Amino acid sequence: MPDLVLGPLLRYAGETDATVWVETDAACEVEVLGCRSRTFRVEGHHYAVVHVSGLEPGGTYEYEVLLDGEKRWPEAGSGFPPSVIHTVVSGAPLKIVFGSCRNVTPHEAPHAWTDEEDDRGLGVDALYAMAARLRDEPAESLPHALVLLGDQIYADEPPYDTIEFIRSRRDTGKPPGEEVANFQEYARLYRDSWREPTIRWLLSTVPSVMTFDDHEVTDDWNISEAWIEEMRTHPWWNEQIIGAYTSYWIYQHLGNLPPRELERNDLFQKVKATDEAGPLLREFAYRTHREPTKARWSFHRDFGETRLVMVDSRGGRVLERGRRLMVDSEEWHWIEEHVTGGFDHLLLGTSVPVLPGPGSHYVQAWLETVCSGVWGKRAAEWGEKLRRWQDLEHWGSFYESFAEFVGLVRSVGAGKKGQPPASIIVLSGDVHHGYLAEVTFRNEDLKSPVYQAVCSPFRNYIPKTKWRLEGAGWTKPGKVVGRFLARLVGIGDQGISWRLTHRRKPWLDNQVATLELDGQRATLTFEKAAPSDSGEPNLETIYEHHLV
Repeated sequence: MPDLVLGPLLRYAGETDATVWVETDAACEVEVLGCRSRTFRVEGHHYAVVHVSGLEPGGTYEYEVLLDGEKRWPEAGSGFPPSVIHTVVSGAPLKIVFGSCRNVTPHEAPHAWTDEEDDRGLGVDALYAMAARLRDEPAESLPHALVLLGDQIYADEPPYDTIEFIRSRRDTGKPPGEEVANFQEYARLYRDSWREPTIRWLLSTVPSVMTFDDHEVTDDWNISEAWIEEMRTHPWWNEQIIGAYTSYWIYQHLGNLPPRELERNDLFQKVKATDEAGPLLREFAYRTHREPTKARWSFHRDFGETRLVMVDSRGGRVLERGRRLMVDSEEWHWIEEHVTGGFDHLLLGTSVPVLPGPGSHYVQAWLETVCSGVWGKRAAEWGEKLRRWQDLEHWGSFYESFAEFVGLVRSVGAGKKGQPPASIIVLSGDVHHGYLAEVTFRNEDLKSPVYQAVCSPFRNYIPKTKWRLEGAGWTKPGKVVGRFLARLVGIGDQGISWRLTHRRKPWLDNQVATLELDGQRATLTFEKAAPSDSGEPNLETIYEHHLV
């Protein structure tokens, strides 16, 4: 009889329908709440996305997963509450949890210690701590969405089970070593990253939206054209990037799409119609890597009177020297169409921050120009090394796209694209520290307050060499130096400024953030993971702020 390999993952929950994603060990029919779907096959793996329809707004539905009519979820004696689908109702309060960067290692010592206590230490997993707390809460109070802002997996630092699997298949003494190198290894990595029982229960009962960042492939992925050219010289690169894109499309992207978009998705329909979708997806993945404009990874979700637009800031980059774009022109046009007013709140998700520390932002804008050759070839080579060493690849490093993003936010906040929202909040991760910054538009009468909220990591750390530059970016001297460098190459400030809303510097803890929206009101809370006397993980409030 078929069984579950991974999942169920509750991916979408609207007012009257939902989608549930599963991986199984054999071809079968998957059933959830009386709705059925056949699995599709990719290189020996079997998957299904079940569209659950006929639900009522604001309802809570306990569900089971049946494979060929036999119950396979929940597992007998699991001790977890039932998995539920909690539908949205327009006008009701909304709770959204977000964060990024979760490196999977065991939850015991020395891995649960801090990096200061042991080189192997990553601290307490904040996502795990939140899931453990939610187990004791009633289903009606669970978050309406879990927004995962990148680095859901670490293909360049896989967990031990994945490494053992890799070692059983090939010689890790040869490149790419213990990094994930192909689709089969990616499938195992997702399994090992999401199968821990508490995380598995969380993903089965809180709808999740996801976007990728560099570690879904490898560190510095798509940082520059020079990096891409260098990677394409490696004989193993094609298999790695094909595996990365294929697995991302299956494990993350499919669940991002609402049912109506899935029905209109040509590739998904072709995949379901073929006996073996591996060749089809390999071709798609290779073409997407070579021509980023062939795929759109950005998407949107509406939660009643709140709109979330997830902006891909990794997979669709245009990296031509002298014209770098965070997303290509066609995808940006799609983003402009969907970033509008007319909502109580507008949320813009992007894995890398639009607004890091001001000093860091201006240094990145300056460095982009240096790397393009404005100061000569030798300076460009030096700039490329600095860019990679310090991961200087946020929106300021794609200055044309940064200016477009700022202009779009300005238009919405000023009421030029419909009734201005009560708030515009940019949600980001990536940088292994967290903060909340308030944005000021000079000489503009914006009716919507604008914020940059960064929550990272769920579980990781920031090297001291990187934090020195990132931390300096929030200081007055750092800002002065950054702006001076930017002016040297003719870069202005786009008429905006931003500052932290809190006196403390950005916090470096493992953390999770919760955004609570109620009508025109919005409150944001950051919590850090910490061990408790009982040995169970705990969450402690770092900061709470009423946005509006």
